[in-house]
Amino acid sequence: MELLKDTEIDFLGKRYVGFMLSMVLIFAGIISLFLKEGPHLGIDFIGGVKIRAQFDQVTHEQLKSKLTELGYPLASIQLDQTKKEATISVTGTNIDRGDMSVGQAVANGLLAADSSSLKIVPGGLNISEVGPSVGKDLTWAASWSILVSILILLAYISFRFQFQFGVGAIVALIHDVLITLGIFSMLSIEINLPTVAAFLTIIGYSLNDTIVVFDRIRENQDAMKGGTDYLHILNKSINQSLSRTIITSLTTLSVVLVIYFYSAAGEEINTFALALIIGVLVGTYSSIFVASPIVHIWRQKLQVQ
Repeated sequence: MELLKDTEIDFLGKRYVGFMLSMVLIFAGIISLFLKEGPHLGIDFIGGVKIRAQFDQVTHEQLKSKLTELGYPLASIQLDQTKKEATISVTGTNIDRGDMSVGQAVANGLLAADSSSLKIVPGGLNISEVGPSVGKDLTWAASWSILVSILILLAYISFRFQFQFGVGAIVALIHDVLITLGIFSMLSIEINLPTVAAFLTIIGYSLNDTIVVFDRIRENQDAMKGGTDYLHILNKSINQSLSRTIITSLTTLSVVLVIYFYSAAGEEINTFALALIIGVLVGTYSSIFVASPIVHIWRQKLQVQ
């Protein structure tokens, strides 16, 4: 099945427009990260306590007042009125004593609340605690997992194709992760372990699209020898892969959108799905407007030398 047939779009001719759009998105994300002093890390990375509680009735003001009374005025509250469910986060910087029993102390305070509007339903309480040292270890592990995966991919693509293709693919992957991270920062969405898993999934998805285009470029290079303009080869290869790229992206997006809008699996799964939605869109874009143009620019520099 082909969604688009015999397209002849000059993608490489529009590469500078693509570069400008990418730079705007990346710089907007960097500015947001700078103003917010880095990404909004969850307790997985900085340590703390996360409590999920389902109430018969609850308001943000009453819950905030109760947490202040318990000695945690800086606790973060996310309230889902449709489910009458609250997610309370007390990060490492908000824990006065670094006491691992903080979660239980807060839970006990909520369970002992006099107000009927703060009555927790039976079985509606869940506590997750992560110590600061464990959070630091997880931060390093997550960072190294992304870095090592990128280096391995660079080595593999350089071996499978050429080094210039490896550079183009890695620039596209870093581009996708930076834009997704920047959007998360602008939306003040918490970064947790499922988010890191989503970033690694984005890397794999983007790479898949990029390798399909690169494989077609290699085939056309072999078939169109004899003075054929390299820009023509790149454009022809992208156009030949365009239908497959769009169909794959739409299929993936349809599933992830259903998970994001209709799943009741919780905040982490929704965050994971949102990261994938952004990643699929940006990854499809980068496989066309970033990876192949980088290969062209690198090839031009080699020819000049």
